[in-house]
Amino acid sequence: MRIALDAMGTDRAPMPEVTGAIQSLSHLDSDIEVVLIGDEEIVRTELERHGQCPDRLHVHHAPEQVTAADPAASVIRKKPSSSMVVGLRMQQAGEVDAFVSAGSTGAIMATSLFTLRRLPGIDRPAVGTPLPSLKDPFLLIDSGANVDCKPEHLVQFAHLGSIYAQHTMGRPQPKVSLLNVGEEPGKGGELVADTYDLLLDEPGLCFVGNVEGGGLLRGECDVVVCDGFVGNVLLKFYEGVAASILSPLGKERDDDEETGGLSDVLRILDHADTGGAPLLGVGGVSIICHGKSPPRAIRNAIAVAARAVSSDMVGHSARNISGSGAWLEEMK
Repeated sequence: MRIALDAMGTDRAPMPEVTGAIQSLSHLDSDIEVVLIGDEEIVRTELERHGQCPDRLHVHHAPEQVTAADPAASVIRKKPSSSMVVGLRMQQAGEVDAFVSAGSTGAIMATSLFTLRRLPGIDRPAVGTPLPSLKDPFLLIDSGANVDCKPEHLVQFAHLGSIYAQHTMGRPQPKVSLLNVGEEPGKGGELVADTYDLLLDEPGLCFVGNVEGGGLLRGECDVVVCDGFVGNVLLKFYEGVAASILSPLGKERDDDEETGGLSDVLRILDHADTGGAPLLGVGGVSIICHGKSPPRAIRNAIAVAARAVSSDMVGHSARNISGSGAWLEEMK
């Protein structure tokens, strides 16, 4: 298995990517390799700080870098030699099995959609973000790809999230909930009320009803469905919780740092421990990380990519959503 890592994605690139990649190789199976995609001179200079490059770590030159100022939809055309485009093109060509990036989320989604294509039966791919709870992590879908949604889109998200939770997160019968302002049927606006009615009769899902915000940390469900606007607000809240707790103390949690009696609490709240977020509904494995990801988050994102490949996430999604394996044969 070969996993491509965009070495120029984070705000502090390539330090977190190189460090996270090296750390990941000591945790992954011996048949897994990581390919760092980026400016070779810059990447190798960073590698020299760590001593000898591990045998299973490779560098693939890509001279351009995607920035936040680049329009997402035009990256593939205007920056074809960027680390992001090169990495996804490599997956499209079968040279790698997965792609991980902490670059511009919009650019990753647009480029992934163009190169990897949508799965048959999927109108809108969605970002599924694993978030921590007091029990096991749950999958939030959509966490930002689709701001304006129809009820049928949320039903598709529910299927994609359930398939991912079952085959990649190890939940035999994932419990699917709809994020709402109340648990009772009929609560919320027109979108969630109509979606609730559709999910009640949708085959192939273990729909357990609405979940309120307070039920998320208690780990009451495995998959939480919402539109991308609500999901992104919730995601940004999670991202700020740990920092907000530590800020008054004048502390900042680094990779493996223990922070006194707060360390266990921070592990529960810190989204970086759950790894990257897969873009579900496309014909490949594309994992999205936060731009401020530390090496620990990159390491965990690579592990997420490896699990997605080994569990045949894309194959299960294609077969369950489209009901046919013809698309997979076409891709081969």
